[in-house]
Amino acid sequence: AASTCSRCGPGYKTPLDAMKGPREEIVYLPCIYRNTDIQKPDYLATVDVNPQSPNFCKVKANPIDLFWKCGLANPHTSHCLGSGQIMISTMGDPSGNGKGGFVLLDGETFEVIGNWEQPGEAAPFGYDFWYQPRHNVMISTEWGAPKALGNGFNPADVRAGHYGQRLHVWDWTTHKRIQILDLGEEGAIPLEIRFLHNPAAAEGFVGCALQSTVFRFYKTPKGNWAAEKVIHIPGKKVKGWALPEMPGLITDILISLDDRFLYFSNWLHGDIRQYDITDRRNPRMVGQVFLAGSILKDGPVKVLEDKELDSQPAPRIIKGKRVQGGPQMLQLSLDGKRLYVTTSLYSAWDKQFYPDLVKEGSVMMQIDVDTDKGGLKLNENFLVDFGAEPDGPALAHELRYPGGDCTSDIWL
Repeated sequence: AASTCSRCGPGYKTPLDAMKGPREEIVYLPCIYRNTDIQKPDYLATVDVNPQSPNFCKVKANPIDLFWKCGLANPHTSHCLGSGQIMISTMGDPSGNGKGGFVLLDGETFEVIGNWEQPGEAAPFGYDFWYQPRHNVMISTEWGAPKALGNGFNPADVRAGHYGQRLHVWDWTTHKRIQILDLGEEGAIPLEIRFLHNPAAAEGFVGCALQSTVFRFYKTPKGNWAAEKVIHIPGKKVKGWALPEMPGLITDILISLDDRFLYFSNWLHGDIRQYDITDRRNPRMVGQVFLAGSILKDGPVKVLEDKELDSQPAPRIIKGKRVQGGPQMLQLSLDGKRLYVTTSLYSAWDKQFYPDLVKEGSVMMQIDVDTDKGGLKLNENFLVDFGAEPDGPALAHELRYPGGDCTSDIWL
């Protein structure tokens, strides 16, 4: 958040100041029951992550209901604005069609103010967004039409045009869409987008799920925007899976507050990767850890050809519990030394690709990060088990700190 919003949070002046802030003590996570066999409302969970606390790794639940009044539905990303308002992106309209619009809330009452975008300016699809006031720009991404997503993933829906592959560039002042960047098939399903944290920077990265690529987007000398592919995770030829080739499926990415490291999760392959992005156009992988996924050596899938691994990874068991699903949502400590991860992507897709995840519930894990040379290592003493919730196994999703974090704070 900007320093002008210090009454709402810590209000660090710069990203580097934020890195010196206190250690995180609690984490908020939305927990999902939709599309499971449990007929209970979704809720917001608070997890204690202070190792010195008697409630370490324990969950407190807070039930919530959300209703929207802007001709929009399926809310996703929220950001606080310098005005004190809250802005939330959406993925569709109330009928389940794709519609990338934005809802404004009053920052104190949380009442709906209206749409951020101009009438008729909504994008065909929506998902994530990030704004950069110093360059008078916002860029949003596309997932797909909610009515297609809700039935699980079907490649035919991609061919039918129900999934996106474009970035939308918006004028931050006029709220008008000024440019569309088509990333092509290699950039299909661009999900999480991150500008560099330095507010003067005019570039960032976006993770594209379907072909497991990361694109760098940037402002050109002419003043418009462009994008280039900088990372590609090769698919694995497999037997015993839905398709003959399995993509990594990059689902979440984030950047450390000093803009030195990029992290992302491969939900299907089952690993998290750390890249040194000091050279913005040539990211260099410096850390990797496997947490679960679809290619485990004792699972039903046999890898026939792998351009990266010599053998299939072993299952991950923490405190006696086998981790189901794959690494998905990420959150980094302000100092960059701890990376938190949950395993649920979207309940309908969880059900399709990881049925045991829905039956047993998701987990939250913590990775220790080497911020000197790079490197990732699982903390074997940390586990939050959402399979043990009072109303039954829940699917924990996005991770947020109450005072701001690497994926929500934007400096003016």
